[in-house]
Amino acid sequence: MRQRGADTGRRRRWPSRRLSFPKYGRVISHVLVREGAVVASDGDAADVPWWSFTKTVLAAAALALARDSRLALDEPLPRRPYTLRQLLQHRAGLTEYGRLPAYHEAVERNEDAWPADEMLARAAADRLVYEPGKGWGYSNIGYYFVRRLIEQTTNRTLGDALDHLVLRPLGVAGVHFAADRTHYSPDYDPRWVYHGLLVGPIVQAALTLQRLLAGDLLPPPLLSAMCDRYRVGGPIAGRPWKAPCYGLGLMIGETTGGELIAGHTGGGPGSAVAVYHRLDRPNGTAAAFEAGGDDAAVEGACMTLLRTRP
Repeated sequence: MRQRGADTGRRRRWPSRRLSFPKYGRVISHVLVREGAVVASDGDAADVPWWSFTKTVLAAAALALARDSRLALDEPLPRRPYTLRQLLQHRAGLTEYGRLPAYHEAVERNEDAWPADEMLARAAADRLVYEPGKGWGYSNIGYYFVRRLIEQTTNRTLGDALDHLVLRPLGVAGVHFAADRTHYSPDYDPRWVYHGLLVGPIVQAALTLQRLLAGDLLPPPLLSAMCDRYRVGGPIAGRPWKAPCYGLGLMIGETTGGELIAGHTGGGPGSAVAVYHRLDRPNGTAAAFEAGGDDAAVEGACMTLLRTRP
């Protein structure tokens, strides 16, 4: 899966321009893609961690398996009280390992990741915090279970499964799965991201999202299900969300400027990433990454890009 070289050369590449983001006082690695062509970019070719944007790819893979009748969205999973749809929308009632102080302390000490069973035991993952379908709570544990479902159903490693089900069909190259430190960095064990971590250029992240939401990988009913919004709160200070919602593997909702966007923000030790597509008009797909950045900065950069006129 560790292919190199983006495939954007097969499509028309418009003259691109470099943007700055005065509100944040710095230049952020970014890319804006319209109709498969890069129209604004800076630092978009370097390999970076996709962090929780990987969830969007996981959701697409699970929905591709539902498309092929290999997984069911709305039937309770074996020996579980929740469904795949509820896992994908963070409505399964599961807890979150990010609440464990010991988790963050171990990451800070650059320890190797705990075995998955130990993580589940430490987080008391067998105890639901609310009845499935009756609430909402962001859960990386839920997406770890999605990962296991994909691996078990396909009899492939997660990296191979995501490549086979999503990336290759979308024509996305130059992305790899960080299975261990040798695939990422000696300073961080990517296995701490229990649902899995994709690494690649942000231009490929933008192309992945654009081709997923504007293409035919998923039939219309499943694409509609992916974008079905569940309201999770109100405006967030310093961030562009007016009505934040969650779909299936998508952060989605109306912004303070009135745009309707879908994608995902992610972060981990030392960096933040955001990848968003405008659903209300064909203004393209943006991705932004910053080492040492935060959610507000990369989301704001994406909104600046998505508001530029063609």
